[in-house]
Amino acid sequence: MIAITAPARICLFGDHQDYLGLPVIAGAIDKQITLTAAPNLKDEIEISMPDIDAYRIIPISETFENLAPRDYFASGIRVVQRYGCVPSHGYHITITGNVPINSGVSSSSAMVVAWIHFLLKAFGSDQTFSPAFIAKLAHEAEVLEHNEPGGKMDQYSISLGNIIYMETGVSFTHKTIGHSMEGLILADSGVKKETLQVLSEAKNNALAAIDLVRQNVPDFQLEKIKPEEVLAYNAFIPNHLQPYFYAAVQNHAITQNALIEFEEETIDLKKIGQLMSQHHDILKDILHITVPKIDAMIDAALKAGAYGAKIVGSGGGGSIIVLAAPENISPICNAILKTGAKAAYPVRVSEGTQFKDHD
Repeated sequence: MIAITAPARICLFGDHQDYLGLPVIAGAIDKQITLTAAPNLKDEIEISMPDIDAYRIIPISETFENLAPRDYFASGIRVVQRYGCVPSHGYHITITGNVPINSGVSSSSAMVVAWIHFLLKAFGSDQTFSPAFIAKLAHEAEVLEHNEPGGKMDQYSISLGNIIYMETGVSFTHKTIGHSMEGLILADSGVKKETLQVLSEAKNNALAAIDLVRQNVPDFQLEKIKPEEVLAYNAFIPNHLQPYFYAAVQNHAITQNALIEFEEETIDLKKIGQLMSQHHDILKDILHITVPKIDAMIDAALKAGAYGAKIVGSGGGGSIIVLAAPENISPICNAILKTGAKAAYPVRVSEGTQFKDHD
């Protein structure tokens, strides 16, 4: 038998940045999807998902020449086959978890990472696989195969674990910058997020603004623009697109300031919290991806003494992540719950996707 786990992820800095090729700081947390599998002596893979009352059978001969929207089991099989991983016998699989669904912490990406990890472990590959390789294939299966607007943050942070800094441009790189972070609170608004609509609008508008600048400034490089230089580029951008350009530049600067702090010998949590709140203000006031419930939760956390707080995920609902002194976690959770939030609880930084033999 096989057991695979894949954690949820939080974005600390860089929401709506990775699809622009800009850096992000993200982490895995101790909420996870668990996939357990046992051979079933059949020529089919049976998938049971009791948490959502779903069941599926996939013949091992299925190649999925045509994909249904967001069918990540199918796209996962298509992707791994390109790397010499071909299902050869059946399994019965059970997928369960305690990751909040449709709440901004990448429950779907955790499932895709676990599924890719299982396929590689069960059926092998013509390449030696690592957490980064699992992330690469998961990104292909979830984003590229379905032509979705997301970046690489979700799959890599879930596969690699801990707190990582990712340069998401053409020269994609990543490095671990932390293994723990005290005082984290995850709070679920109970308002389902609107991933594809919010992501598509923000991405398309930001790319349109950047393209207009690039047409007029051939040597333009977004990551080298300083916040005080934004006004000089607005002459090339229509008014309705200017906020998206401004947000990209400001959030990049905030992420770079956060990286400097993470690289200190001792992290100043208050400073990290302040930067988180600055990042949230851009997401709220410039990109307008929050909803009233999220705004009320953020306000309650800050009034109760949190160092900082921000929405996580694409927006339109979902969850917030809060940073606080450990001794203040309980009163801050209570303050958030009084706004009508669905849940609020402490979380810890976690390792990435894991495999273990399951007796």
